[in-house]
Amino acid sequence: MRLDLESLRAFATVLEWGSMARAAEQLELSPSAMSWKIKRLEQRVGRPLLIRDGHELRPTQEGRLILEEAPAMLEAHDRLVRRLTHPEFTGTIKIGSNEEVGAARMAGILGRFRFAYPDATIEFVVNQSRLLLPLLNRGRIDVAVVQVTEEEVQPDDVVLWTEELRWATHRDLPYDDGVVNLISYGENGFYRPVGEPILEQHGISYRYTVTAPTSAAVRAAVSAGLGVAILASQWLTAEVVEWEVGSTLEALPRSCQVVRTVPGEQPTVTRAIVDAIVEEFTDLHERSGEQA
Repeated sequence: MRLDLESLRAFATVLEWGSMARAAEQLELSPSAMSWKIKRLEQRVGRPLLIRDGHELRPTQEGRLILEEAPAMLEAHDRLVRRLTHPEFTGTIKIGSNEEVGAARMAGILGRFRFAYPDATIEFVVNQSRLLLPLLNRGRIDVAVVQVTEEEVQPDDVVLWTEELRWATHRDLPYDDGVVNLISYGENGFYRPVGEPILEQHGISYRYTVTAPTSAAVRAAVSAGLGVAILASQWLTAEVVEWEVGSTLEALPRSCQVVRTVPGEQPTVTRAIVDAIVEEFTDLHERSGEQA
């Protein structure tokens, strides 16, 4: 008995999605090709593998046995294919990311990269975008996910998503008179060079009362009524509202999260990292859109 791996994949997908038609869509096969793969597998096993129970499909005893063993076989096959189709890489790749992206998600992406390149060494650093950019420009890191304004996006950047920015404050603290208390990410934060020129142009006095290292900490400070901060519009709530004075000023620039590589360089291994990052965040925002 010789079992065909693609027939095993078809069988597992049918049971995962509950129908031949939906499984065929997932594997980009025609319904007739899907049925043929299942039939060929049943012929080689010599027994039926699926039972139709009303509108549902369920496995026979032999089908359940296949489901126990097939995932490991398919995983080993796919791992081998990845290693054969990607050149071996045994060096070190250095990757940077700002805190907005999420270290946990980036760690997951890098884990999958390490699976494809088991001999690679990965150095990963989380820092503010304006500290990562000089390292990238000097080739000290190979790939970085950074936050830039729409005007700062470069031709080779891959834009992951864009955000509208707003001045935000606690609803009970309008800060419409006197010196404005500001909350920032520090001297190297993304928002200082974005907001300060606008305030100074309109003669609005300000002082920094809170410096926080993360977006979560900045949002918490605004929620506590400690001052005004620039936030992505998605973080506005019934409690954290747009600062009324800020709404009368010129619009803040749009913020873009981009993947950027060393200028003039994008070797194969770097492209693999960029592709993995783009795939992760494209899927994330598509899922978010579906849930919305």
